[in-house]
Amino acid sequence: MENAVRWSLVVSKETDVSLRTFLAQQGMRKGDLSKFVEEAVRWRVLDQAVAKAKAKNAHVPAAELDAAIDEAVAASRAERLKRKK
Repeated sequence: MENAVRWSLVVSKETDVSLRTFLAQQGMRKGDLSKFVEEAVRWRVLDQAVAKAKAKNAHVPAAELDAAIDEAVAASRAERLKRKK
């Protein structure tokens, strides 16, 4: 992991035991705890961003959202193809 930052976290004993038991059952090792936490944080941040976007656009008709998404995807694909050439 490049440019790693050390965190000091405090969790309940129950959470610690549950997580370490889960990781062991998955065949993961002690060092995998950091990877698990990082992945969990990324998913939670994504979940919050999606919830915020949904709330912000709740009043927009579905057809309008679909059109905006299609337009953004097409533009992104066109840009990516342009960069590959």
